[in-house]
Amino acid sequence: MSAPAAKIQYRGARKALITAALCTGPVMQVLDTTVVAVALNHMQGSLSAAQDQMAWVLTSYLMSLAVATPLWGVLVQRFSRKNLFIFAIICFALTSLLSGTASSLTELLVYRAIQGLFGAALIPLSQASLMDVYEPRDYGIAMGWWGVGLMFGPVFGPTLGGYLTEFYSWRWAFFLNVPLGIVSVIAVWLFVPQTAARRQRPFNYVGYIALALVLGCVQFTLDRGQRYDWFDSTVIVTLLCVGAGALWVFIVNSMTSEHPFIDPAILRNINFAIGLVLRAVFGILLFGALILIPPYLQKIAGYPVVETGLLMAPRGIATMVSAIAVGWIDKYADPRLVIIAGAGMAGFSAWEMSLLTPDAPSSTILTLIMIQGVGTSCFFVPLNSLAFADLNADQRDQGTSFFALLGNIGRSVGIAILSTYLVYGAQTTKSELVEFATPYNDTLNHVPNPDAWSFSSLEGLARLDALVARQADVMSYAMDFQLLAAMLFACIPLVMMMRVKKKVTAPQPA
Repeated sequence: MSAPAAKIQYRGARKALITAALCTGPVMQVLDTTVVAVALNHMQGSLSAAQDQMAWVLTSYLMSLAVATPLWGVLVQRFSRKNLFIFAIICFALTSLLSGTASSLTELLVYRAIQGLFGAALIPLSQASLMDVYEPRDYGIAMGWWGVGLMFGPVFGPTLGGYLTEFYSWRWAFFLNVPLGIVSVIAVWLFVPQTAARRQRPFNYVGYIALALVLGCVQFTLDRGQRYDWFDSTVIVTLLCVGAGALWVFIVNSMTSEHPFIDPAILRNINFAIGLVLRAVFGILLFGALILIPPYLQKIAGYPVVETGLLMAPRGIATMVSAIAVGWIDKYADPRLVIIAGAGMAGFSAWEMSLLTPDAPSSTILTLIMIQGVGTSCFFVPLNSLAFADLNADQRDQGTSFFALLGNIGRSVGIAILSTYLVYGAQTTKSELVEFATPYNDTLNHVPNPDAWSFSSLEGLARLDALVARQADVMSYAMDFQLLAAMLFACIPLVMMMRVKKKVTAPQPA
């Protein structure tokens, strides 16, 4: 068996080319999700589908993505990681091409589900390959550049998706992956070093099938739960029962099998175990903020779509730029302190946004958004390097797969919790405010009531109701931002439980 790539010292331009090549796969995967999300409305009319049906374009992809992610970490034990990576990129691009040519919603959903199976490989295989190329002390630098690639999608995806669908067709949201896939395959084939298969472990079919059922049920519940009214739905309750039963089978199988699907040694590593929890929190931070800030800017602050995009862009740019700096700092500083600083900055930004009024100046909003962007890098980059610091080469492939899996679950959990809490907050707050908006309120009786809010006309009542509903929305967004801040602050004690090795001393100027 040939020596693993981690034993070879790559330097200068060769290391930079390898890094760039390995980042192309994750860029495709993340960019695809954001571009397609923007194009959904254009697909709806073309495919003659209802809005609820179009949501399955994302749901089918995310479900297969969750189910297949752990599988790729096991396949690396039998096949070369480079060959698997190239194979996954080719299949991802081909299924994307098929998705763009779909003539019906059923075809599109089938192609998207298959696309998710191969998209699940791109992030974990890329991350594991980078860790083979870089020395452990340089993981922060590697994850900094890798994080830049992951941020490319959220930063430029909505703009690119809007442009393609507006001036060309929604099909180009899928066709875009074909040239990107060609470039990615060529780059990986030319620059990424070949690796041999790792140690052979028997494949535990029972364990994987049970885990796949759990992930499928959880992903469906999180993605469609609000539409089905959560526990009032027979479908959701049934899926949760099936998922609970599958989880019990998976746990029993893991404890009794000679070769469990998940290597128990990975979960016994304290840094990696805590890192999984924090990776889920990062998923909540990254995508939770994306579903809160743009609607807030448009619905509450009154910004048009174009200005909202301009205000959001600095968040992604700040994340990308600071990721490189944080990667260098991580080499010399205690990564736990950097993660805590990131959680603190992101939490502070979310809390301050909960205190904003609808007429807050754009400069204040922009400042808070950029602080959150920097905090995102400080949270993500050192977390990746610290979580994998003590894992050996044989554990990285499975480790990166589950790390990516927890990120996907965190994203779904964050969207589900924050969306549901937003609706709940608006409903409960409005019901409380309505109690005071009556002609029997002594305060209103002693204050001159504008004609526009007259209790004696339907027009006045309608305007008063709209005002109460708007105020309820403002307060519900504030509650959601505070919930996001609380989740970020709550993870800080976990960070201090992680272990860190002694860092090298930063070079002193001559």
